[in-house]
Amino acid sequence: MSLTSKNKVEPMFSMASMTDLIFLLLVFFMLTSSFITPSGLPVNLPTSLQSKIEVQKVSVTVTNDLQYYVNDKKVSRSLLEGELKSKLAGTKGSVILHIDKNVPWEHGIYVADIATKLEAKVVVATKPK
Repeated sequence: MSLTSKNKVEPMFSMASMTDLIFLLLVFFMLTSSFITPSGLPVNLPTSLQSKIEVQKVSVTVTNDLQYYVNDKKVSRSLLEGELKSKLAGTKGSVILHIDKNVPWEHGIYVADIATKLEAKVVVATKPK
C-alpha cells in the first residue's frame, strides 16, 4: 500500500508580492517625507557661485523698502532683537538672512550683529547663478 499525497508543495517562492510591498513602502515614504521649503518673502536675492539649501529655523527678511520680517511676520526694527530672542530661546540655531540686493548692507550687518549676540549662526540666502 502506497501512501502518497496528491497535493504537492512547490519549492519556488514568488517575489511578486514582495515587490508590491516595497513599491508601496517607497510611495508611502516619498509622500510623508518632509520637503525643504524655503521660507521668506519674495525678494530679489543676490547671486553666488555656490548655493546650498539650509534647514531654516529663523528667517529674517529685509525688503527693498526696508521692512523687516521674522518668519513672514512683520516686525519693526526696534523690536527685532526681542523677536529673534524669543524665536531662538534656548537653542543655538541659525538665522537665515534674506536681503534684497538693492538694500544697503548696513541693515544686514545690523541683523547679523543681533544674531551673533544671541549666539546664533548667520547664513546669507543667495540664489545660484
